[in-house]
Amino acid sequence: MPGPFKRLLHWGPIAVLCIIKLITWAMVHMIGMWWPPTNSVGGALHAATFLTLAVSTLYYFLQALLVGPGFVPHGWGPKCEIDEKKLQFCSICNGFKAPRSHHCKKCGHCVLKMDHHCPWINCCVGHLNHKYFVYFLLSAVLGCLHASVVLIICLYHAVHRFWYIQYGRGDEPIIYVTLTTLLLTLLATGMAVGVVLAVGALFYLQIRGILNNRTTIEEWIIEKAVCRRQEQGLPPFQFPYDLGYKENLRLFRDGEKYDGINWIIAEGCGEYDLTVEQKAQKVEKLERSRVYVARAAYSGRWVPLCAYTRAALAPPCSDEPRLPLVSGDTIRATRRRRHWLFGERLTRFTGPKGPRGWFPRECVAPYDKNKPD
Repeated sequence: MPGPFKRLLHWGPIAVLCIIKLITWAMVHMIGMWWPPTNSVGGALHAATFLTLAVSTLYYFLQALLVGPGFVPHGWGPKCEIDEKKLQFCSICNGFKAPRSHHCKKCGHCVLKMDHHCPWINCCVGHLNHKYFVYFLLSAVLGCLHASVVLIICLYHAVHRFWYIQYGRGDEPIIYVTLTTLLLTLLATGMAVGVVLAVGALFYLQIRGILNNRTTIEEWIIEKAVCRRQEQGLPPFQFPYDLGYKENLRLFRDGEKYDGINWIIAEGCGEYDLTVEQKAQKVEKLERSRVYVARAAYSGRWVPLCAYTRAALAPPCSDEPRLPLVSGDTIRATRRRRHWLFGERLTRFTGPKGPRGWFPRECVAPYDKNKPD
């Protein structure tokens, strides 16, 4: 896992900083002509409001990136040995996974209260930086909403400048643009609108999770728990960390006061109910998996156009790794797509687990255990 400042040297943070700079430049440039802050109180308020949102966006973005999500200490274990049976063991971190934590392959650690790995901040969103990340989303959406309205109005005035000069009242603002500034402003406007739509949707999902005290991963676990328990006729799963929206909001606001390992539990729930459910889901997942044997080699290319054309034209929508194979490899597949499978290689590796990734269906065949090796 790179250090706090090294996280900035990645395409995600660099792209965010460039977007903030471009939209800020376009707003300052256009507001100066459309509604000069020095000529009216309204213009000054417009400029002050946007600059406040821009600075807060940058501040919370850097806080989320530099603070980091918080990690489970290496070799961590519960105080009572009997509780070890209720927890999952991480062979990479050489310790048990604390409640609500998950191992992130990209960060290389078990992350406290992991929500998701965000490439834009080049680290996970977790216990320590969740609040900063949500404030960053809020500031970005409000700032880009403001910028979208202002820039669209300014572009309209710029395009119809000659009409206003000939037929206007004479008091309309005149917006002057060159080809370069016009293209840059159009790009900034498109980015601002895109941020409002895409980041606004993410912000909504985050707020919904905060009110229920659930992370994105926990939403997925609960969804699978409902299906699993219905199929097996088990009682409904009760999420142990939902304390009501008021208490959930307080926990979100004061999250740094907690250690990220021990959590307040709802009445009638156990400390390890969620981890026990996770282990049950993994057992069922293993039972439903299928074993395949590689009948042809696969190089691990993301777009194997020459060797596997159909798979290359329908790749999985995931940034997970691809799994190189040679003829004769045995793979346990746990996820399926039309032309791809995701699984773990069971041969030719050293360590507690084999490498995992996506590979084309065409290069494997179902394993026949009755067939001699």
